[in-house]
Amino acid sequence: MTLGELVGWYEGRERPDQPWGRSKRADLARLKAGTLKNRKVEDLARPDFIAYAEARRAAGAGPATAANDIIWLRSVFKAAAAVLGTPVPTTSLDEAAEYLRSARVVAKSRSRDRRLTADEENRVLEHLAKRDRRGEIPMVDVVQFALLTCRRQEEITRLQWSDLAREKNTALLRDAKHPRRKIGNHRTFRVPAGAWAIIDRQPKVTLEDGSEDPRIFPFNPKSIGAALTRCVQFLGIDDLHFHDLRHEATSRLFEGGYSIQEVAQFSLHESWTTLKRYTHLRPEDVRER
Repeated sequence: MTLGELVGWYEGRERPDQPWGRSKRADLARLKAGTLKNRKVEDLARPDFIAYAEARRAAGAGPATAANDIIWLRSVFKAAAAVLGTPVPTTSLDEAAEYLRSARVVAKSRSRDRRLTADEENRVLEHLAKRDRRGEIPMVDVVQFALLTCRRQEEITRLQWSDLAREKNTALLRDAKHPRRKIGNHRTFRVPAGAWAIIDRQPKVTLEDGSEDPRIFPFNPKSIGAALTRCVQFLGIDDLHFHDLRHEATSRLFEGGYSIQEVAQFSLHESWTTLKRYTHLRPEDVRER
């Protein structure tokens, strides 16, 4: 088998009940079409993996992105060895990875500590308000909802009217993000008071067949991300992404005096250790007790 063929075989093993994330699919597709695609798997050696990673970095990939290629290659090799009994150069790949890490060609992704300043928030909302007059997506509502609820853009667009439990101030999040369970991981999160007003002003949408759209925000999550990206680029705001709003919302909950256990009921982080990485408090905002 060539590496391209082996990666293609591995892609065919994705299970419908445990679908992969968008980034994994994209990384595998890139590996399948990459410079090693026509090389026989048994002929690949340590220098090949090193040269591949160095070429990826030279082409503009970051150290974490290049590291992902190594991670997925290892996954493909392990699966092929277990299922097909195919001889795979796992040892050579591990030796190459060790060198690449020491040479800082690849590295783990760095946790972001980007906070949204008050000035940036005002400018973004002001610009989006002008855009909303002619746009389909109510971006002001979406951004403010994210800042209140800690929800990702994909999660916002999956929320349904039937998921709301106003008497409990909670809502159900279907298929919440999880490293292993992608389907059926439904979880309940706390909805802060300000978010209900945003929900209440969303119109019910009628579909072409005359039925009512069950979603509260019936929009494409990619379109939401693209709209915010265009906004911050137009305003000249550097390095601000939609996911940073989740980071900001989580930090604001801590600054409001909530404990880790309480913040987790809003953000739905599985691990308190992971949750701590999202909290970058400003010293001046820590309250006196």
